[in-house]
Amino acid sequence: MLSSLALGTVQFGLPYGVANQNGQVDLQEISFILDESWKHGIRMIDTAIAYGESEKRLGQIGVSNWQIISKLPPIPSDIHNVKKWAIETVEGSLFRLGVSSLKGLLLHKSDLLLEPGGETLYEALIHLKEARLVDQIGVSVYDPAHIDSYIKKFAIDIVQLPLNVLDRRLLSSSWFSAIKGKKIEIHVRSVFLQGLLLMDPNKRPDYFSRWNTIFEDWDCWLKENQISPLEACLGFVGSVTGIDRVIVGVDSKKHIMEILNVCKSNRFLKIPDRISSEDENLLLPYNWKLQ
Repeated sequence: MLSSLALGTVQFGLPYGVANQNGQVDLQEISFILDESWKHGIRMIDTAIAYGESEKRLGQIGVSNWQIISKLPPIPSDIHNVKKWAIETVEGSLFRLGVSSLKGLLLHKSDLLLEPGGETLYEALIHLKEARLVDQIGVSVYDPAHIDSYIKKFAIDIVQLPLNVLDRRLLSSSWFSAIKGKKIEIHVRSVFLQGLLLMDPNKRPDYFSRWNTIFEDWDCWLKENQISPLEACLGFVGSVTGIDRVIVGVDSKKHIMEILNVCKSNRFLKIPDRISSEDENLLLPYNWKLQ
């Protein structure tokens, strides 16, 4: 499973995640995380322009040997020449990262493709690919139900979307086979659901109490099977055939070592369907009301 992992780097540029107690990862720790990951065969980094200082800090450490996926932010309202903006934005990313090209470029707000001007944006992505500034193009989506709209209308190489123990929407439909049928890579994120699935039950914010039945089932299943939450989360996504990349967000030296040790075992797990939900107020962090 190690070779399919990609390092999620939002914590490198922002204090991110419901379970993140340490804030933004410091430069020395980022360097350690990258070194250990490389030693264990991980070769891909997932980042984004919207991840604060993430690209800049990766560039300071040096990532020219890595395969890098980055993401275009939403188009500013005052931009009229989308192609020029896209090229200049990607060139800015390349400069910050200290690389000559990206392995992949995704749209952070992929529904822009379906809005007026979407064709122009797509043409800009194709131009970047033809200019060899990016090798692959794709979309980052929150709702698998939208996938059909993208893969029918646009020739893309990558779809990135959430998959975890609680969020199995990708698996409970025909979308998965539709993506694979078009030979599009599937990259999954939110494997730990912003760290929520790794949290001690006593530390979960009150917001999640309405789903206590699901969380009690989760906690009991872990205890009965004597499995850590980290093992269960990685074992679940590892059991899904056809996933090309599993993006794991890392926020400390301890965290990356735990992930690497778990992945060495290649333990794939079947977790009961009752420990899942379709409720987007639980599954989508931007819906969480934590204060």
